[in-house]
Amino acid sequence: MTAAILIFFAILFVLMCILRMAKIGALVAFLFAGIISGPYVLDLFQLSDTWTFLGDLGILFLWFNMGLEINMRHLWGMRRTIFGFGATQVLMVAIMLFPILATVTPWTMLGCIMVALLLAMSSTSEDIQLLTDRNQLNTNMGRQSFSILLFQDLLAIPLLAMLPVFAGKSFNLGASAIDILVLSIALIVGVVIIGRFILNPMMRLVAKLKSKEAFLLAIMLLIVVCAFGAQFAGLPAGLGAFLAGMLLSETIYRHQVSAEITPYSMLFLAFFFIALGMGLNINFLGQYWYIVLAGVVGLVVIKFLAIFIVARVRHVSVPDASMIALLLAQGGEFGLLMLQTMKSSGIDALPSAHQEILTAIIIVSIMLTPILMTVFDFLRRRGKILSHYPLRTTDDIEKSVRPAVIICGFGRVGRTVATMLDAKNIPYIAIDLDVNSVMLGREQGYNVVYGNTCSDAVLRDFGLMPRRTRAVVVALDNVAHARNTILTVRNVAPRVKIFARARNIADSEILLKEGATVAMPETIESSFFLGSGVLSHLGVSENQIKTLLNSMRSDNYSGIKKLGTENG
Repeated sequence: MTAAILIFFAILFVLMCILRMAKIGALVAFLFAGIISGPYVLDLFQLSDTWTFLGDLGILFLWFNMGLEINMRHLWGMRRTIFGFGATQVLMVAIMLFPILATVTPWTMLGCIMVALLLAMSSTSEDIQLLTDRNQLNTNMGRQSFSILLFQDLLAIPLLAMLPVFAGKSFNLGASAIDILVLSIALIVGVVIIGRFILNPMMRLVAKLKSKEAFLLAIMLLIVVCAFGAQFAGLPAGLGAFLAGMLLSETIYRHQVSAEITPYSMLFLAFFFIALGMGLNINFLGQYWYIVLAGVVGLVVIKFLAIFIVARVRHVSVPDASMIALLLAQGGEFGLLMLQTMKSSGIDALPSAHQEILTAIIIVSIMLTPILMTVFDFLRRRGKILSHYPLRTTDDIEKSVRPAVIICGFGRVGRTVATMLDAKNIPYIAIDLDVNSVMLGREQGYNVVYGNTCSDAVLRDFGLMPRRTRAVVVALDNVAHARNTILTVRNVAPRVKIFARARNIADSEILLKEGATVAMPETIESSFFLGSGVLSHLGVSENQIKTLLNSMRSDNYSGIKKLGTENG
């Protein structure tokens, strides 16, 4: 077993290095690692319930992260795109696929309709991860892609409810639609009530503990509870996790939650793609490779054309329409889930061999998408395609306002700095781990949020960027925490100016050594202020006082340190 694990990680490492050098996403490496280590190649592992369970957790975390990126107001604002663009895309793909399937396959009309709808669905997990990796989730193209994916996942509810039709059983469409509508409304209302009366007080209590472990466990508990509630109501578990993320997106804890949960969601999502690779029957694929190849090419081309046409009709620009169509041109996990459900439930709407071929087509199309995106980017940069449309960077596309100053710590000093910045209309954001300080500051109108300033993910999420952030103020009273914050800031933005607060000269020296531009010892500076008042009262001119203070501050208060040594 130990040898198998060693070989598996060696395979994964080599694949990761090769594909990253080729600028292809890590998800393909996980897929290939699953194929090679699975039962059909090296047989290091079997596709057990454990792998499937870990993969299911990855999907839940992915949906939760999607919910964190969007709140109810944002979702309502996107309703036209979700139900307009999303519905039209699915309908267009299904209309283009249906006559082809009806011509080249021996399936019934119901079977062709079912497969056309399944193939119209795209891979939510892969597409969201690709958009996140490319920093395009919050662009116009990313939001429209997300809207289509969200509609597809909502469409999964009635498709699952229609399985009895394909099993030849009776089905009351009106009653089922009413049941689904009532359950959906009840779930959303229930989650909102839970969020207001249970979630916020619970998160505030957990935040006061200042325990990273308790904070993380509270998030995981929330995801699982909401997912279970959705599943209990007959809805996809991912929808419950999505609603949990939306609830937290409205709170002050959103960015810290994202920073804490992202590494785990990536880990479990990797398990999902490894399990997906293990499930690909290589022997069967080799036997019918020409059918699978034709199916993959046909699926990608038809979905690309259908989505591109719909996007252009909706006046999406040619570059964005091309990106959306290419991103969504693969099959999806829901299609795999439906095929697996049909197999396990004994639904014989399709022959078993044909189900295996469809499974292979969907998995190969998922593997192909990151490669096609990389080729598309390469040709675009070289001017081989879309040369009449200028390339725009993510910074050009992104319209969100970034803070000019980030204040780490919102105690007495941080609050004073924020007041001064407000007075001059300079955009800033303050971050603190003390939930009481955060809540009080927000009530008083300050732009302060909950987060750990020692986390580079949190700082990036709040807008720390190498060439756009003008200054960082470290106003933390704990020198160890301040030191770690400075190291984190330097790691993200090496050249940004850091103005730090220190208790005394010793702390000031520590912070300067770690990369602070200025580290003011507040005990010394308060003494200077007091001494200046005394000298001014005694008739010493302002210029003389200024010269004296500059002399005492020079070389990191060397004159003060010398006096302290002599007195000692």
